[in-house]
Amino acid sequence: MPLKLVPPRPSKTPYYSVRGTYLGRYVDRSTKTGRKSIALKILARIQRQIESGEFVDGTEMTFAGAALSYMRGGGDKTYLTALIEHFGNTAISQIGQDEIDEAANKLYPGRSPATLNRQVYTPVSAVLRRAGMVIALHRPKGAQGRMIVEWLWPEQANRLFAAAREIDVEFGILLMVLCYTGMRLSEALDGMKIDKLDLDGEDAYAYVPKTKNGEPRPVFLPPHLVAALRAHPRGLNRPGERVFRFSKNGYIYGLLRESAAKAGVGLPERAAFHIFRHTYGTWLRRYAGMDTRGLVGTGAWKDRKSAERYAHVVVTKQAKRAALLPSLELPPLLKEPGKIRGN
Repeated sequence: MPLKLVPPRPSKTPYYSVRGTYLGRYVDRSTKTGRKSIALKILARIQRQIESGEFVDGTEMTFAGAALSYMRGGGDKTYLTALIEHFGNTAISQIGQDEIDEAANKLYPGRSPATLNRQVYTPVSAVLRRAGMVIALHRPKGAQGRMIVEWLWPEQANRLFAAAREIDVEFGILLMVLCYTGMRLSEALDGMKIDKLDLDGEDAYAYVPKTKNGEPRPVFLPPHLVAALRAHPRGLNRPGERVFRFSKNGYIYGLLRESAAKAGVGLPERAAFHIFRHTYGTWLRRYAGMDTRGLVGTGAWKDRKSAERYAHVVVTKQAKRAALLPSLELPPLLKEPGKIRGN
């Protein structure tokens, strides 16, 4: 009996199955999809695998097994729970572009391409690669998201720090740390421990054992930041404790909104605390003259692509040549606004 699709049976399964014999190999396998178009592609893939000798039986590694191996190897497990529940015991050889697209649409309907990329395409690709299966994966258009870089001018930052200190001194110090180190909020709250601070050395720093990139980072602390930390309202004689008492929740976001309102500083809703990381990168470019390679060298960014977003915050030498353009002698303005002499 040649391979054929067996339609879903509502009383038993919502999925199509592939059943039959092809080139002497018997197949009885669920496609894990209720869409006939995708099931037909899976059937065709199984035929190709049999023809090439790549088809294996039920002893093949499943997605759940591959995900477990990936996590045991230190892989990021943040978004894997939903993916394991979706793919379950599907053999990894049965997971391709169509199946991943299907998972994205089912698990996160209506979400942005960037979200789908972060929570489906990237972790699935990582799990498959760990298992030795590399596919030419096409990510959704717009997967990288819009590059948003908004920062604070120094006078805005000073007003914001002052307002935050009036509300909560420890919170004000936290904002300074974020702005002058480029740490993410979670890194400053969870990774910054008192035992890992060195405020007495010539180059004061905080050692963060694990960043979002998965790598440790020694974070340089400028002198004025050292002075602020020494003035910590609860002191630093608390071995083993975190430097800051806050958690990443609604309360701390409320403190930021209150501080911004008090300082008269508008903060973009989407950026929230991340604006301090953008400010750190922007200030290093504008005021410290650091290039993209230098930004990567700080350890705050993993690669050039991540750091290149700050290239546009500095006026280029070429653009400054506009000062050499011929100037126009405009007639003086009359006392009445909006009118020019000669009109």
